[in-house]
Amino acid sequence: MFSNNNTLLKTGDWIKAKSWDGELIIGYIEALSSIEGVLKVKVVTSDNNQTVGKTIPIISQQVKKLPVSNVTNKAQIEFLLDLALLTGDKEWFLALSSELNAMKQLVNGVHSEQ
Repeated sequence: MFSNNNTLLKTGDWIKAKSWDGELIIGYIEALSSIEGVLKVKVVTSDNNQTVGKTIPIISQQVKKLPVSNVTNKAQIEFLLDLALLTGDKEWFLALSSELNAMKQLVNGVHSEQ
């Protein structure tokens, strides 16, 4: 774990940062580098489309940890499913699929009771 302005950063955390070239990046920490203060970040979205999908090094002081968000609706889950596919995260994809199926069953149960 690395510390950044009293915030603990760890593998899997979603972050917002500026790249070496000043581009806005949103992604998640894939690994903590052996070089002190450097994170390896998987870029999910960026001002520079050429970096999307790549893992790049970022200095931890340039990183802002994004708050954990609770998924509350079908559209959010579908967006996250697309993101899981884009990043190749099979475990996350399966967990989200299960959550979406549970949501559909709940909705179908409510409609069948009426």
